[in-house]
Amino acid sequence: MLSKEDTRRLAQLERQLRRDDPDFCARMGGGNFSVSSTSRPPLPLFILAAVITVAAVVLGVVGWWIAASIVSTWAVITFATAVYRWRRQRAETAYRHS
Repeated sequence: MLSKEDTRRLAQLERQLRRDDPDFCARMGGGNFSVSSTSRPPLPLFILAAVITVAAVVLGVVGWWIAASIVSTWAVITFATAVYRWRRQRAETAYRHS
């Protein structure tokens, strides 16, 4: 297992190699390491969060408060995950263009 310093240095070398020669990285890794500049936000996660929120509201209206609170917590976690992925994706795109 690598130490924290070794892991940090390896990640730095990988970023530099991806920036300098993305075609080589794609050939050696068997895929494309970079996110395309036209990448979309994680729309399915946002839709899932909306559906879960509606379910939480319905459970709340019916009067099942414990189930509604559990489902609403699930909705918040799903929404937060979608926002996190979207922001990380935008940051990676901005990093590549700088």
